[in-house]
Amino acid sequence: MMLMWYALWYIVAVGFLVIVHEFGHFWVAQRLGFKVLRFSIGFGKPLLRKQIGKDRTELWLAPIPMGGYVKMLDEREGPVAPEELSRSFTRRPPWQRILVLFAGPGANVLFAVLLLWGLLWANGTTDYKPVVGQVMAASVAARAGLKSGDDITAINGQPVAAQETVLFDLLDSILSRGQARLTVLDPAGQSRSVTLAVTSPAQAKRLSDLSQLLDVLGFQFLQPVIPAVVGQVEAGGPAAEAGLKAGDRILAVSGAVVHDFDDVSRDIASAPGPAVSIRFSRAGVAHTVEVTPKPSGPRGQKLIGVESVAAQYPPGIIIHRRLSPLPALGAAASEAWDLTAMQARLIWRMVLGQVSIRNLSGPIGIAEYAGESAEAGVAAFSGFLVLISLLIALFNLLPIPILDGGQIVFQVAVWVKGRPISERTQAFGQQVGFALLMLLLGVALFNDVTRQFG
Repeated sequence: MMLMWYALWYIVAVGFLVIVHEFGHFWVAQRLGFKVLRFSIGFGKPLLRKQIGKDRTELWLAPIPMGGYVKMLDEREGPVAPEELSRSFTRRPPWQRILVLFAGPGANVLFAVLLLWGLLWANGTTDYKPVVGQVMAASVAARAGLKSGDDITAINGQPVAAQETVLFDLLDSILSRGQARLTVLDPAGQSRSVTLAVTSPAQAKRLSDLSQLLDVLGFQFLQPVIPAVVGQVEAGGPAAEAGLKAGDRILAVSGAVVHDFDDVSRDIASAPGPAVSIRFSRAGVAHTVEVTPKPSGPRGQKLIGVESVAAQYPPGIIIHRRLSPLPALGAAASEAWDLTAMQARLIWRMVLGQVSIRNLSGPIGIAEYAGESAEAGVAAFSGFLVLISLLIALFNLLPIPILDGGQIVFQVAVWVKGRPISERTQAFGQQVGFALLMLLLGVALFNDVTRQFG
């Protein structure tokens, strides 16, 4: 059932963004006088087809939701009537061909900016201050002198204000320089500088996997605290039978004082006897009850049938700003640029071997992200659409012959040389481009499968 959910939202997201991309090509081509023969969403034989407009352009809906295309009149693909030669792709000026090729990625960027604008206008911005939480002993961070409670304010002299910015600036700096100089404020407000340096080849290799960045450096950002307060009680469970109710604040487990819900879970799991004594407060009055946990799962984890309330960040960690329409548009354009630049740097570092290709996700990974973001709500799914739309734009601008970027390179060469590139050269480029795409897809699918099976 979960796979069907993921597949559904993958088709919705990718299908819609392909329509946006191909509509960009289609719209600009028509405005510049190219004859468009077909506008296809998906690949393969059409499931549905319809003709529109004075050119009788075919609209196709095809079964393979891995992309789409716009087919234009092109004398290289067959005879063209003399009266229509001027509308053939090869007969239009190079600058017009380049505009048409740019229009697909441009439509994805424009869509991402407009969607971001709406999100920022409606919801404002929410950032998390980059305050250091746990620092692992003998780690890179510990040796540099980074301490719990430090607020990271700058990296290599450039101000930072959010956890996300810190993560990517750290990665960028350490991969390019082998180190990053942090300016931090301690809880007393004193500023100092610490330098995180990765010199071990083994650590550098792990660093190339983005998911391990903070583990390699040996620190985590300050995490929200889960209060030792009962959120929900399982009907008929051990806690309910003992009389615990939602809202009760747990004070101690088997005589050990607890400070948060993690303490509660740990002390129940490590209790030596079959029953645990739980002391709690309700309406300001303390009570003590005996609860017999029930084992659950293959490891026999002790559970009493309660859930926690929502996690809470300390005051000042969450920074929320409301934005009026014009600042929201500026922030949307800036964020779209930052996200695209970040994605471009990561791709380039993959090419250089500095970032692991294990970070590359294929259709399965994208489907999971689509399903999970859809389950999280409209805002989360919209954020996913923004990210994927920008990624589609960037990917299509890569100088691979079968993609828009490779075709743009060909058209620039034609413009500079003043004569067409030979069909043999173009055919060879298409074959190389197809092989590269198949290689990328194979690596991405391999990564997807290995993630699924650990």
